[in-house]
Amino acid sequence: MDSFSAPPSRPSSQLSPQDLKDQLKSQLAMEYAQQFLETVRGKCFDKCITKPSSSLSGGESSCISRCVDRYIEATGIISKALFSGQQ
Repeated sequence: MDSFSAPPSRPSSQLSPQDLKDQLKSQLAMEYAQQFLETVRGKCFDKCITKPSSSLSGGESSCISRCVDRYIEATGIISKALFSGQQ
């Protein structure tokens, strides 16, 4: 059962605004992480895996590692730019 379908521990009318905010932040963070992983998996797989097989070659493994590192770095740069503009 995921966090969207799990019943709250107490009725929603009794949740404080901070509890609701924390719950929303948690759900958004989980959704972002899932989307991030799907994007990285798709882009890096398409770029690095030329002949799918039961194991990765050394070149494929290195390519995936570099691809993921670059994607994480780019996401960090974009996040900093977005959030620094909000201050």
